Amino acid sequence: MKIIVPMAGRGSRLRPHTLTTPKPLIPVGGKPIVHRLVADIAEVCNEKITDIGFVIGDFGAEVEAELLQVAANLGAQGHIFHQLEPLGTAHAVLCAEPLLSGKVVVAFADTLFKADFSLSDSADGVLWVKQIEDPSAFGVIQMNAAGEIVDFVEKPKTFVSDLAMIGIYYFKDAAALKTELNYLIDNNISKGGEYQLPDALRRLTEKGIRFVPGEVKEWLDCGNKAVTVETNQRVLEFDAGKGINNVADSVKLINSVVIPPCYIGENVTLENAIVGPHVSLGADSKVLNARIENSLIQHKTNLKNVILKNAMIGSNTVLEEAAKDYSIGDYTTITNG
Repeated sequence: MKIIVPMAGRGSRLRPHTLTTPKPLIPVGGKPIVHRLVADIAEVCNEKITDIGFVIGDFGAEVEAELLQVAANLGAQGHIFHQLEPLGTAHAVLCAEPLLSGKVVVAFADTLFKADFSLSDSADGVLWVKQIEDPSAFGVIQMNAAGEIVDFVEKPKTFVSDLAMIGIYYFKDAAALKTELNYLIDNNISKGGEYQLPDALRRLTEKGIRFVPGEVKEWLDCGNKAVTVETNQRVLEFDAGKGINNVADSVKLINSVVIPPCYIGENVTLENAIVGPHVSLGADSKVLNARIENSLIQHKTNLKNVILKNAMIGSNTVLEEAAKDYSIGDYTTITNG
């Protein structure tokens, strides 16, 4: 089994946080999104993972080394592929063309999930979907009476289906997918200059490839600040349910309380503070005279005299005497002076 993780997108909806850190590498619950994604797939997949390919932009050597280590930690061979222009989801998958053979999971790295991941050989592929109230902003599937997927509609203006594709796909033989991806590129079948994966999937179904829907119990989006903070909350609850202690032994508590579930990184100092529930606080941070709940705060951040709720704050930030709801990028200083 191979995994392909397209993650070259700019993450514009999550700015300013993605100005300095690619969105899939933003930590939630103390661990970057893409780390959690591939670990979750490896945990629930009933196949041995042999190769993991990451399709990235120009993220630099340090990021590439980190991703290769993610694969190594799961006992897989890591591969780095580059998509340097925003040419669409089909093009992104094709960038990992050397891995497009045999059994492959394609997982776009802006979402986390809880799902039934049984990979049955009775179908040619599985597309994981989630029933949603407003499907107009998503790609949705259509099914026939036999429960097979027969069409794919991107952001329907009128009701087609309420089953949205969450960006995770399984192909029993990805060589057929490779053929259709190349067909789109060779024949310039694009929308707005981008080649779209659903167009390749539609061609596969027209040729008799049988896709079935996979059940998603929970879909955790990381598209913007509000949903990323909510995802952090759910991740902390999942970890707590597994009995994982996310408060480092090196945390220094001075007249302070941590209300679980929380992630508190290494060498954090809390003084006259109440932190939690549902707070992630990165390593080497300092908090003084504060009340923080349901917030996502990255490493090396200094917070003083603040009350924070539903906040998202980047790394290397200084924040003093402020309001409750923030979305602040890295390397920012806000004081009342």
